[in-house]
Amino acid sequence: MNPIAHSPHAHAPVSVAKVMGTVLLALTPATLFGFWLYGFPAINLWAISLIAAILGEALVVRMQARKVRPVIMDGSGILTAWLLALSLPPFAPWWIAVVGSLFAVVIGKQVFGGLGQNVFNPAMAARVMLLISFPLEMTSWVAPQQAPGWLDSLRITFLSQPIDGMASASLLGHVKTEFTRGIGLDQAMLGYFSPLDFMWGSRAGSMGETAALLLLVGGLFLIAQRIITWHAPVAMLLGVAVPALIFNAIDGNHYAGPMVHLLSGGLMLGAFFIITDPVTSPNTVLGQIIFGLGCGLLTWIIRTWGGYPEGVAFAVLLMNAATPIIDQYAKPRIYGRDRKGAALAAEKK
Repeated sequence: MNPIAHSPHAHAPVSVAKVMGTVLLALTPATLFGFWLYGFPAINLWAISLIAAILGEALVVRMQARKVRPVIMDGSGILTAWLLALSLPPFAPWWIAVVGSLFAVVIGKQVFGGLGQNVFNPAMAARVMLLISFPLEMTSWVAPQQAPGWLDSLRITFLSQPIDGMASASLLGHVKTEFTRGIGLDQAMLGYFSPLDFMWGSRAGSMGETAALLLLVGGLFLIAQRIITWHAPVAMLLGVAVPALIFNAIDGNHYAGPMVHLLSGGLMLGAFFIITDPVTSPNTVLGQIIFGLGCGLLTWIIRTWGGYPEGVAFAVLLMNAATPIIDQYAKPRIYGRDRKGAALAAEKK
């Protein structure tokens, strides 16, 4: 009879590639809907983002004398580029995707040491860099309508020549502009916001903003598959909805209600696919709740009083910087010890 091997005896068949693949699968419905809504320009931008990320990461890894195939095949760089593509205007020029993807995988990820070492979410770091460096290209939206043909898409993506009559404004940008003109919220929102339309994606925005319902379904799928937990996403949604509800009740003509915030911008994408990144978020349940609440509250503050209409990416980066502090003060209790760290057995003595 063979002796019993040392513990642990249970092994979960989970790998980085499997986790990344599951997340990509959860993003697929919203992505395909974005392709259908915006057509070939969105497909071009998505493909360019992924190709640039794969080639850029392969080059950096090769320069480090490391094996390229394992790094590429783990899917983390592809997921980063995919998330970045979903946060870009669908008719943005090709070089926006290239610059953003290279920044994400090289500066945001590999410079810190690769997978598991980065401090900030690479996709959100790249989005903020692009937004600050190229504000015009990053805030040029188009209204959902009949998607342009393939030849028109080449002109849009590679020659930066958008089709006339397709320019539009996102809901958050529209509200911010109208406030600047001194127009109240009630008048600014009149005929512009329909919860049902925004839930299904009939609005201007990035591919990651178009279908809140599909992103929600994808997030619930990840929770069901135990890839993520509900703590951070629910906390972020509450962090936005609660102050929006309070201030809207105080002055509904100056502060948008919770439905506007929940269904607009990249909130659903951020809540279920960005802040749940295990590398740049806290490890404990309490830490994840604090992290999610902070992301939601900062998002609402930036949207309400900040200079930018959308605040998800900025909020995520700020809370990424606070993650080590949160981990320091939100430690789990070690089994057999009280919260002060004293051994229970010693206390009994």
